[in-house]
Formats: sequence, C-alpha cells, structure tokens
Amino acid sequence: MTAAVEVVAGVDIGGTTTQVVLCAADLGVIDRLGVPTPAAEGGAAMVGAALDALRRLLDRTPCRLLGVGVGAAGVVDARAGRILVASDSFRDWAGFPVTATVEEALGVPASLDNDVNAFLRGEVARGAVAGERHVLGMTLGTGVGGALWLDGALYDGPNGAAGEIGHVPGFGGLRCTCGGHGHLETLASGRSIAARYAERTGRSGARFTARGVAEAAALGDADALAVYEAAGAAVARAILVAAGLLDVTTFVIGGGVSRAWALLEPSLRRTLTAEPPVSGHPVRVLPAALGDDAVAVGAASRVRAGLDRVTRA
Repeated sequence: MTAAVEVVAGVDIGGTTTQVVLCAADLGVIDRLGVPTPAAEGGAAMVGAALDALRRLLDRTPCRLLGVGVGAAGVVDARAGRILVASDSFRDWAGFPVTATVEEALGVPASLDNDVNAFLRGEVARGAVAGERHVLGMTLGTGVGGALWLDGALYDGPNGAAGEIGHVPGFGGLRCTCGGHGHLETLASGRSIAARYAERTGRSGARFTARGVAEAAALGDADALAVYEAAGAAVARAILVAAGLLDVTTFVIGGGVSRAWALLEPSLRRTLTAEPPVSGHPVRVLPAALGDDAVAVGAASRVRAGLDRVTRA
C-alpha cells in the first residue's frame, strides 16, 4: 500500500472569505477551498468554518496532516497564538485562542501569524520573491499593510510592528482610519482610492469601489487615472523611504489594489527613476505572484518551518 503524502495546511481568515490550502513538502499547493467567513458570528464560528473547510479537503485528498498555519487580519500574538486586536467587522475575535483551538480539534501543531506577515512568507517561499534574503512586502487592500524580511527571516521588531509602511506619515494631511494624518494608506488603500475619486467627482456608492475606479480608468476617465497615478507615486515614495533606511531594494506588492498593476506601475516607476535610493543600487518592485493563495501558503510555510526545526533537533 502506498503511504499517504504528508501535508501541511494553510488558512487565511479574511473579513469576507477564508481560504484553506493543502501544501506538499515543497509548499506547492495540492488542493484549495474558499468559504465565507462568518465574521459576525464570533471567533469560534470563524475558526470552525476554517476547520470544516480543512476537513473537506482532507476527505477528498489522501494525505497525512502534519500541522496547520493560520494567517489572520489584525494584531496577533504569534507566540501565544491568539488575536490581540481586531477591527469592528469581526465579532469576539480579539483575545480568541486560535492555535489552541486548532490543536485541540485536530491533534497537530498549529501556528498563527498576522496576514501581512503570512503574505510575505508566502511570496518568499513560492512566489514573486522566492529565495530572496531581504524584502519588504506591502499589501494594498482595504488598508495598507507591510512586513519585513531580513537576512532570510521575518523581522517583526520588538513591538511587532516592523515593516508597517502603511502608517508612516508624510503623504499629505488626510485623516487615516487609524486616527493619524497623512499616512500612505490615505492615498493607496482600496478604501482611500474610492474616497479620493468621490472627492474629485462626487461619485460614490457600490459602483465606485477601487475596482470600479480602476474600470473607469481603463476607459480613460481622467479623474480615475489621476487617483491611481497618485497612489502609485505614493507607494514609490514609501519604497524609497524604506530603501534609504534599511538598504532593502527588493519589494513585493500584493492585495486587491495591486490587481490594477497596469494603472499603478507607470507613476511608481517614474517616481523611482526620478529619485533613486542613495545606495545607487537599483530597486526591484514586483507584483505578488500567488494571488489569493499567498497568505495561506505563507501560514503553511511558518508551521512547516517549525516542524523542520523539531525534526532537526
């Protein structure tokens, strides 16, 4: 009888969708399943939905599960395996013991990571920056997140906030969702792109999300093009700040807004060309390659690395 393949699972618990993947030893995705996130029903329901999806994958894929990695939005305590702070779109999520719940349900090791950290782990493991030693990752979604990979490992800093480029000031005076002013997020997040377009045109509503503004830009709408041009230039300025401070010159950009890469890239490249980093080393900026799998694959890579350390010990 052929032995069942050994796999690790990765889970991305987002505000709308939970993505679950099964990964082989090389972190290649064997199977995947996306299900709605019951964010309004509380932490137990959210983790329960992820576990149900994972069990469905295991039922249809002959394999032996070794561990589960979870990537989740919000501020997390990765060492304790629980959510510290969550947005008000998640009910009873702050304080929820994610890894303990998963381990009790499945009897295998589990790990927890912030979703942006997991995104970067995924892109370094199997994506656009595979094998790179020094990378700053940026996600342009509802908000703007960042994570830092230094000398071949995630660097989260003494307070867990390293790489959070989305909330660095210096990008005008608009009020940010975090309460600060002039943060990158006020120009480059999906929510802000829709807001900046509404300010210019008076048009808002369901049709004019960041995707709707991108569709208008593709049809030649001058205001939509201007909003994306401002977003791309702001991202480039943030990249130049990071390159100057950290001497990191490789960047990977994901999130829903990055799907409009053709609209962001021209002003991004122009800004980088006009103001190269002081090191003189060329800056590489790459769109993410893993799409909706990035966070889940990154979460799987974290638990995989933990299992490898135990094996070597």
